[in-house]
Amino acid sequence: MPDIILATLNAKYQHAALGLRYLRANLGELHPRSLILEFDISQRPLDIAEHLLAHDPKIIGLGLYIWNASQTTEVAALLKTIRPDVVLILGGPEISFEIEAQPIAELADYIVTGEADVEFANLCRQIFAGTRPASKVINAEPPNLTTLALPYDEYSDADLAHRWIYVETSRGCPFKCEFCLSSLRPGIRRFPLEESLAQFQHLLDRGARRFKFVDRSFNIDSDICCPVLDFFLERLTPDLFLHFEMIPDRLPDPVRSRLKKFPKGTLHLEVGIQTFNPDVAARIHRHQKYPEIEDNIRFLRHHTEAAIHADLIIGLPGENLDSIAAGFDRILALEPHEIQVGILKRLRGTTIDRHAAEWGLVFSPLPPYEILQTKLIDFPAMQRLRRFAHFWEVIGNSANFNETLPLLWAPNKSPFTEFLALSDWIYGAEGRRHGIALQRLAQLLFEYLTNVQCHPPNRVAQLLARDYVRPGRRTPPPFLKPYLLESHAPHS
Repeated sequence: MPDIILATLNAKYQHAALGLRYLRANLGELHPRSLILEFDISQRPLDIAEHLLAHDPKIIGLGLYIWNASQTTEVAALLKTIRPDVVLILGGPEISFEIEAQPIAELADYIVTGEADVEFANLCRQIFAGTRPASKVINAEPPNLTTLALPYDEYSDADLAHRWIYVETSRGCPFKCEFCLSSLRPGIRRFPLEESLAQFQHLLDRGARRFKFVDRSFNIDSDICCPVLDFFLERLTPDLFLHFEMIPDRLPDPVRSRLKKFPKGTLHLEVGIQTFNPDVAARIHRHQKYPEIEDNIRFLRHHTEAAIHADLIIGLPGENLDSIAAGFDRILALEPHEIQVGILKRLRGTTIDRHAAEWGLVFSPLPPYEILQTKLIDFPAMQRLRRFAHFWEVIGNSANFNETLPLLWAPNKSPFTEFLALSDWIYGAEGRRHGIALQRLAQLLFEYLTNVQCHPPNRVAQLLARDYVRPGRRTPPPFLKPYLLESHAPHS
């Protein structure tokens, strides 16, 4: 039976908790006495508590994030009710700030704030030695990345086969965007590159093929970025998949030349634009060069085989509906494969709420603390935008309607405005935004395009049918059949 259990609730099963693996890798002599257990937020807290306590641990460490805060609080309450003698240690970004405001803090025996890679092990040693710290809250200083034990051996064979493998070459960010936790300690710290590459090779040798780099600004330094890209270019396989978060206005020629060499299906690049409004960007200390952003995304889209994922945030201080619409249309014109329309969140510890009074920012008190309204966007309008974001995800980003969707916006019309109208119409027809099946979405899109926008039914049906069967489905939805001429019916 392990004395130490490291656990968290992931958002989905395929996610793997990199933080837990760092903690275990740096336990030193306590490593054999430890175990990692991962759950996801769809599981019942009582079942999670049962599973944790079945191992009869002395210490349980729980990772707390905005996506699991509510469920983890329930798990902690159950653990301390059933086994109050078990030492409960909390860590993670959610509990590292505003500790006194969180009910879960009362349930914890100890809270380790910041990067706990090394400090967690020190705390466990003190507990086992009977010399417990007097303070409940232990502030961990950033560890020395040149001596930190890397966590990649903690991935199991099942992880390699079924989960994303999270890796990093650096921590921190050079920028000071006020909505982001990375802004609290500007600057970048780097792991030894040769050791990291050796660990990546070991992961490849074990069968890992899906790498997700969590570096906040992977391409900030070509001297690091290029050797990593070269490493994977020399080891290309048909099933290799790499995700990087890129600074969108910095893509020098050495990086460009390497990105061009990756085959289709290998690279997924996340480019965080967040806003195209320069006044809003300056207000939140986000400094970016818009002409360079547009040039770089066009290059990525038309001269590489990378899949481009662009980010836009709704609810930033000083941004109104017209500004959001203009930003969305400007991003869409660059033709990224995905546009993630995110709702602003008030992450604990960030300084975004310093704008609350001036710009009327009102955030939900419940995780994930999304913006509810601003001075320029009232609550009903924000709800419309929230529905827009959801329907864009399931219609615009799903790749299920690639041919059909452009029918929504004729030349010289705003795609944002037209899609917002569709979003309003779907919500009016269904009275909900979640749980709408794909066939029903296709039918709603057909009805809107034909009945509201008056497109010819046969033309819409042909496009929808081609979209529907493209991923490998054998036949179009039954509601389309009356409109499909036999000679134009799509083939799987």
